[in-house]
Amino acid sequence: MKLYSTNNRDLKVDFQSAVFNSMPQDKGLYMPVIIPVLDNEFLQHLDQYTLPEIAYTIASALLQDDIPADDLKAIIEDAINFNAPVKQLNEKTYVLELFHGPSLAFKDFGARFMSRIMAYFLKDNEKMLDVLVATSGDTGGAVALGFLGVPNTRVTILYPKGKVSDIQELQLCSNGENIRAIEIDGTFDDCQHLVKQAFADEELNAVLRLTSANSINISRLIPQTFYYFNAVAQLYRAGKRKVVFSVPSGNFGNIGAGLLAYKMGLPVAKFIAATNANDTVPRFMESGVYETRPSVQTYANAMDVGAPSNWVRIMDMFEGDRDQLAQIVKSYRYTDEETVGAIAEIYKQFNYVACPHTAIAWLAVQDYQKQYSSADDTFVFLSTAHPCKFPDVFTEEIGAEIVIPSQVEVLKSKVKQATSMQFDFEDFKHFLLASN
Repeated sequence: MKLYSTNNRDLKVDFQSAVFNSMPQDKGLYMPVIIPVLDNEFLQHLDQYTLPEIAYTIASALLQDDIPADDLKAIIEDAINFNAPVKQLNEKTYVLELFHGPSLAFKDFGARFMSRIMAYFLKDNEKMLDVLVATSGDTGGAVALGFLGVPNTRVTILYPKGKVSDIQELQLCSNGENIRAIEIDGTFDDCQHLVKQAFADEELNAVLRLTSANSINISRLIPQTFYYFNAVAQLYRAGKRKVVFSVPSGNFGNIGAGLLAYKMGLPVAKFIAATNANDTVPRFMESGVYETRPSVQTYANAMDVGAPSNWVRIMDMFEGDRDQLAQIVKSYRYTDEETVGAIAEIYKQFNYVACPHTAIAWLAVQDYQKQYSSADDTFVFLSTAHPCKFPDVFTEEIGAEIVIPSQVEVLKSKVKQATSMQFDFEDFKHFLLASN
């Protein structure tokens, strides 16, 4: 597999280099030189395949011969060892539950696959691998559990102080061993900026072997394509053939993976990018002007991103053509008030408890149906996190319906371990160098 930088198509690297370097020095993002289209026989009969079989077919098509078949199968079976069920709410509407992994968030797909890919490529006696990750909520917990105890790796998680839920904070701050956390007095965009500055800093890169666990790393994006194909497979078994996916979107890695899947042949009618008040993409789709803004805090904190990193990948896949992109993607934004109202309405209609991100994806389905829906559309909105992570959002009645997973009960007995830091690159740089 060869990859190029979105800032320079002549800059090409192999998959292993892209995994460990994460971001090219020209500050672009890596994309496959060739996006393979999967065999039509496979696509038409997805319902005959299991999730691991689907995952292997996709990964082997992308990676080609970078990892031998038996090794790749073993990585997938170890990393993707939980379900991603599609549950029916009514005749036309389904929810894709992506929170059945160990950190109770969809990011377990990417984090677990990436950690095992890195462990596979790491050689004995090599220089320590320093994994940097910025999180607005769920990424940190998934990465922490994905890399916990992986030899010769050290993970540093940056998160915005006071802007993640208590459970999310414990997931990324209570692990110890090779996982450490820094609470930044700022926003997720500030955390993301510090990580990107670190990758561009010559002194840091001369001393440390840095890589990223954010969705800027291509090995995070690849496994997220798996669940889109697997969702379609489940719908095929239910006799549904025309699918519209509604995706809660913050850093746009999730829908970016969906669009990569689309380029590989995923049978899909449309994607809906659903955002909160951080509406950089909906504004762009309406006006054609791409203008980032400082992120604002909302109930759907994993989507509190004002400058989504993966947008450059999406535009690259569509050759920078907004009109071409608009043929497959629609976008909507929602306020906290609308989000809370949606949580209540979903519970009232379906007796289903949705987290704030999931509720926003459902709201986008409602608006899309009013504008574009055809009679044979089937809607799948993505549920990206377990509702237990957001206890303060729910009414007492709805909150009482949430079944608390056992790993959360264990978390509550743990102690937060985090370093506090201002939004200052020199302080962050000193922290990294001092721990070498």
